[in-house]
Amino acid sequence: MFSSSILLQILACALYNNWWPLLSALMYVLVPMPCLFFGGGSTQFLISRDGGGWIGAAKFLTGASTVGSLAIPIILRHAHMIDTGAMFIEFVSFFIFVCTVLCFHRVSLEDDW
Repeated sequence: MFSSSILLQILACALYNNWWPLLSALMYVLVPMPCLFFGGGSTQFLISRDGGGWIGAAKFLTGASTVGSLAIPIILRHAHMIDTGAMFIEFVSFFIFVCTVLCFHRVSLEDDW
């Protein structure tokens, strides 16, 4: 699923001969970083109600990078730097990426693996 998301990222660039949409792939790299640095590689802290400075910062950074993944194609389209088709391909790529993260989170919750 993740590979198809990256493929759609590249297609959004290649089909319209404009490589600006690849800028949102940077956010795909930033989304899991708070889990790695502040959550110890686990996604458990995202659904917990625990507070604290670092946990709160990790939740904020995860949310900000997720919103940024959607905002970058919208801003690029508004600035007429990409076409509408490329923006919609970016949205589909983001949806597949979110489904991949949710599937990973679900599998990591199960102890049978």
